[in-house]
Amino acid sequence: MSAHGKIDTKELALAVTFTALYVVFGAVAISPIIGLPGKAITAATILAPVMGIIFGPYISVLSTFLGGIIGISIGYFSPLSFVSGIAAALCSGLTSKGRRIISIIVYVLVFLLLAFFPVVGPAWLFMPYLWFQIIGFIILISPLQSTAIKNFDSNSGSRLLYAFFVTSLTSTLAGQLAGSATYELIVYPDSVGATGTWVATAFLYPIERVIIAIGSALIGATLLKVLKTANLLPSLNRSHR
Repeated sequence: MSAHGKIDTKELALAVTFTALYVVFGAVAISPIIGLPGKAITAATILAPVMGIIFGPYISVLSTFLGGIIGISIGYFSPLSFVSGIAAALCSGLTSKGRRIISIIVYVLVFLLLAFFPVVGPAWLFMPYLWFQIIGFIILISPLQSTAIKNFDSNSGSRLLYAFFVTSLTSTLAGQLAGSATYELIVYPDSVGATGTWVATAFLYPIERVIIAIGSALIGATLLKVLKTANLLPSLNRSHR
C-alpha cells in the first residue's frame, strides 16, 4: 500500500487482476471432493496462498472473497472451496508478513473447530484423519517456517522456492481445515457419512496438499521475481519481518 496506508492505482489494478485470475483458476477442477458428489477442489486452491504472500492478508482476503462470490454465482466454486481459499490467503498473508502468531491462532482455532465439531468431528469418529494437519501446525511453529519467512527476501531461486513451499503448505492446510469444517456443517448430523469421508481421505488429502504447495511454490516464486523486476512491489509487498 502507499505510504499513507491507502491502496494506490497500481495495487488496485493488480488486486483486480488477481481476483479475475482466481475466478479463472476456479474453473479448473484438480480433485473431486469426497463426500460431496459433483463438487471439486479447483486450481484456485494453488493461487490462494500465492495471493496472500504477494498482497498480504487484507487485499488477498478481499480478492479471494470477491473471486469466490463470483465463482459460486457461476457455478465454479463450492462452499468448501470458497471458505478454504479465504483461510489459505489469510494465513499465508499473515505468516509471510511476519504476523505468524496471529496465523498460528487462526490455525489452532480452525483445527479445534474441525476436530471437535459435535457428532461429526474426526476427534470423535476417526482421530487419524488429523495427523497431517498436526504436522502442519508443528511446521508452522517451528524453525522451518521461521527460515521460510526470512527467505522471502532472498535473491536465491532455491530459497525463494523453499519459502513459498513451506508457507503455502501450512496455509493450504489451514484452508483445508476451514473447508473440512464447512463440510461438517453441510453433512451434520450424518456421522456415518462423515466417518466414511474421514477414513477415505486421511491419507489422500496430505498428498493433495503437498501437490498444491508445490504448484504454489513454482507459480509464486516465479511471479514474485517478475513483479519485483517490473518494480510492481515497492510497497505492496512490504513486510513486518
